[in-house]
Amino acid sequence: MAREWPLIWALWGAGLGAAMQYAKISVIYDLLAGVYPEGGAALGWLVSIVGGVGIVLGVVAAMLVARVRYRRALLGALWLGAVISGLQAVLPPLPVMLGLRLVEGISHLAIVVAAPTLIAQIATDQQRGTALTLWGTFFGVAFAVMAWGGRPFALIAGIPALFAVHALYMAVFALYLAPRLRSLPSEGAVPPLSLSAITRTHLAIYRSAHIVAPAAGWLFYTFCFVSVLTVLPPFLDPSVRALVMGAMPLVSIAVSMTLGVVLLRRMGAVQVVMLGFALSAACMLWLWVAPAGPLACLALAGALGLIQGASFAAVPQLNHTAVTQTQANGAMAQMGNLGNTLGTPVMALALAGWGYLSLPALAGGAFVAGLILHLFLARLRRNA
Repeated sequence: MAREWPLIWALWGAGLGAAMQYAKISVIYDLLAGVYPEGGAALGWLVSIVGGVGIVLGVVAAMLVARVRYRRALLGALWLGAVISGLQAVLPPLPVMLGLRLVEGISHLAIVVAAPTLIAQIATDQQRGTALTLWGTFFGVAFAVMAWGGRPFALIAGIPALFAVHALYMAVFALYLAPRLRSLPSEGAVPPLSLSAITRTHLAIYRSAHIVAPAAGWLFYTFCFVSVLTVLPPFLDPSVRALVMGAMPLVSIAVSMTLGVVLLRRMGAVQVVMLGFALSAACMLWLWVAPAGPLACLALAGALGLIQGASFAAVPQLNHTAVTQTQANGAMAQMGNLGNTLGTPVMALALAGWGYLSLPALAGGAFVAGLILHLFLARLRRNA
């Protein structure tokens, strides 16, 4: 094994810890009413407040990571995440828990901005596509691990034990990575952090067809991925429901790590993303003709797998410095959190008003919009 791979796998493991900051609450959400019986609707914020931090501070996190440098930012975020999970393990009052989740959102952002930037810099040219495709699986793998292992563990050992194990996990990766990570070379002077600098950075990112492209597609991917997995189960035949829903994330990851890696060796990452959007839209037509068909659902998961890995691989292909890669990863964090936050409520509202057919119509429209936006940005890059 090449000497870079153990470190790349460790950075991916740190990413799993960041995704578990979402997943550890999602998989026990129905149990939280027993911990906070007075919580009511406020319990929903225990999940969504992390995404809200990402929407508001995604690009700011990229600026902060660039200022403190990537190694220090990642290690600091891991230790912060460990401390926060340790404090959550005592099950403090709900207002305090909400405050801890807010701070945890900052830890999450720093990891998902710094880790893929470090992977892109550490990996060789031959490894980079595969390494970033691996990184793109971190969210799905973390949710699968928490659903199959974390929730049963919480039911047996209790919710505090789940939070304590997550704290230990984050600390272990911080200890492992600390002596092994090298700081990336300086990319020159970093401008002072101010409101005007934040505004200029946002404008620079969203005016650049190179920096914004991965995030633009990521918005439509995240809008559909979690929302479809959330609202689809009631329409599936009960005899295959658990099998299909358990298989969909695994199929997505498997396609990303096999066919996705092969395609990345033969074509550009953005082209793979566009192929994924086109195939996903075709799968939604299939789901229109064959409502909640199991094979169509699995085909959709496979098509989404192409978008998943190639979107992260597009970051270093389109942006060649650590600073612009960090900005692109910050924009992906921002757009990803926006998509995750909006997707399920919008999809649920559409289903309540127009029934099942609104699912393939809305998701299919989002996939087509993602494809068109990528085509438009590619044209801007060619003309530039």
